[in-house]
Amino acid sequence: MLRRVQQFIEKNCLLDSRKLYLVGLSGGADSVALMLILRDLGYNIEAAHCNFKLRGNESDRDESFVRELCKKHNIPLHVIHFDTKEYAELHKVSIEMAARDLRYGYFRQLCNDIGAEGICIAHHRDDAVETLLMNLLRGAGIHGLTGIRPKNDYVIRPLLCLSRNEIIEYLDSIDQNYVTDSSNLVDDVLRNKIRLRVLPLLEEIAPGATANIDRTANYLREAEKIYDKEISCEKKAQNTDTGEVLIANLLKLPSPSVFLHEWLSPLGFNSTQTEQILCAVNGESGREFTSFTHTLVIDRTKLIVEPISKPMKSIKIPETGIYRYDETTTYIIEITEDLCISKSADIATVDADKVKFPLTIRPTENGDWFIPFGMTGRKLVSDYLTDIKYSILQKRRQLVLVDASGSIVWVVGCRTDNRFKVSAETTKMLRISYKLD
Repeated sequence: MLRRVQQFIEKNCLLDSRKLYLVGLSGGADSVALMLILRDLGYNIEAAHCNFKLRGNESDRDESFVRELCKKHNIPLHVIHFDTKEYAELHKVSIEMAARDLRYGYFRQLCNDIGAEGICIAHHRDDAVETLLMNLLRGAGIHGLTGIRPKNDYVIRPLLCLSRNEIIEYLDSIDQNYVTDSSNLVDDVLRNKIRLRVLPLLEEIAPGATANIDRTANYLREAEKIYDKEISCEKKAQNTDTGEVLIANLLKLPSPSVFLHEWLSPLGFNSTQTEQILCAVNGESGREFTSFTHTLVIDRTKLIVEPISKPMKSIKIPETGIYRYDETTTYIIEITEDLCISKSADIATVDADKVKFPLTIRPTENGDWFIPFGMTGRKLVSDYLTDIKYSILQKRRQLVLVDASGSIVWVVGCRTDNRFKVSAETTKMLRISYKLD
């Protein structure tokens, strides 16, 4: 068994004998076996135990056990206590999720504090199969069907090559006891139901089912490498970094739905939304979809995704000077007798005598109109922005500069109003510019 674990570690490049690692030690069979196996293989380890205060005397029993075990084998031990219920209530999450957040947050911090390379967790082959089945029942994609990875960032799982029965046999062979978490013996959550009812039934129907499912997950992990490479190449080809994808190009792909899922799921969009987006790309221009962090809009010939931004605000400008609009934008308002007209998009130059203070910088509103520079007739700002190919999201962010009469002086960054243009009679010029930090 030690040789199998060592081979698994080497094959997956999990550990370096010259570096320090933590072992998550609950006191259960799996974590006890992990700690003793790594010790016997000569790795430099320390143990970490979390007391979640969820099982009364049983939690304290587990802590006492790991203290004695580490003392017996001369392995440094770190212990922390959590008020898991209070954390769950405060953050509005389940007890299971609260314990997970607390545990891994502590492990990461402890690794940093003691200079450990990572935390070794005692997940085994049966755990990986349980995870695969849980994800399968939830309708996961290819990434969800690859089980548990041997290494994920700083979390390392050296025992994925062993079954639960093999671990128990190992501990029996060295006459090593362990504690049992009674909550794992009750089929009250999905994982426990799969562990206690589904996997035994599968083994009864088809002996070796767990090992075969794990073997399938391994095949999928290899296929996943090719899949991820192709997805990465296609994202690059579609220029997804710009936040825009042409619908025509999307529909030419072998699987537009898979591409959408891989592009949008990291941005918080779920599978139902990606299906709805794909159905809407033809003929539903203007339709929007939102995740917790991003907005996607179907804008004529393309899909546009942007982070959800803060609501736009209005600011008053009573006189010339420097004004902070938001965290990134500053406006500079000045009067000059230098009548050099700017052609830069971020600078507006108008006749100062035609503009009435105070000025206002505000988002566009329905019905806003102006007379674009060089023209004589009115035009709705929304129509003007459509003419210059602005997307719905760009229109929503558009600002205008308005004077005291309510007239739009400048569609910011786009065009000034012809009524305020510099002419032969102009003696002084109002110069409005903005800069981004």
